Amino acid sequence: MKIAVLGCGAIGSIIVESICSGEIRNAELTALMDIYPDKCEKILENYCPTVKANISICRDLDCMFNSKPQLVVEAASQKAVEEYIPKILSRGINTVILSVGALLDENTLQEIKQACMKSGSRVYIPTGAIAGLDAVKALSNKGIKRIVLRTYKNVYSFDKNTLEKLGFKEVTAKTKIYEGRGDVAVKLFSANVNVVAALSLAAGVIPWVEVYADPELKRNIHEIEVESNVSTIYIRVENTPHPLNPKTSYLAALSALQLLKRIVVEEPIEVGT
Repeated sequence: MKIAVLGCGAIGSIIVESICSGEIRNAELTALMDIYPDKCEKILENYCPTVKANISICRDLDCMFNSKPQLVVEAASQKAVEEYIPKILSRGINTVILSVGALLDENTLQEIKQACMKSGSRVYIPTGAIAGLDAVKALSNKGIKRIVLRTYKNVYSFDKNTLEKLGFKEVTAKTKIYEGRGDVAVKLFSANVNVVAALSLAAGVIPWVEVYADPELKRNIHEIEVESNVSTIYIRVENTPHPLNPKTSYLAALSALQLLKRIVVEEPIEVGT
């Protein structure tokens, strides 16, 4: 399968390395696209030196389309999802969306759904830095009464300007910096709580979100509570931050990698809902 990657950050690097190393069988990298092409060049030099001449480095979608990808992996930003993904899907190209927080904007979600329906393309969303989406999706068949996400990260994971706008110029101890609806949280913390959107899409309910900044914390922690008439679920995930980007949990990158393997390689036995 021919794959193009949109976004050459930490997660994009892992995906590129996995394709070029042969870890993802039957996958071929055709293009990288980023507003900073030098980042793409560095990734290719590090992970794909023997085949980099065959991989396009792109600034725009026309360049990416010329590489004829069968699948595009978005690993850029919510803004990139809004700007590029509907156009990619309208070409009939399946897409993996990692900046899933963008889909809690109703206009963006509807535009993406319409592009899929018209072209027959599909969107894939990995579980990301949490666990239990299979159970949440199953419970949604009977209705979910309440879903809460509590996220704890080191204060340095958060954008300083955002913290100051919220009234937190300096955080010296564990502090709740936000409590409210999930669709508001993903706009305030676009690099920190994309898991809110994955939960929302799986549950059919907007989660209630609490976000904590803690200068002593060394892991990114997500706690999830789900209540339904069928089950009550409590999930706690403690993640090591990605070494290239502490805002992102390493599990989020591995989740994307596992999803790609499932898409590209058809296994005789598939585990999970």
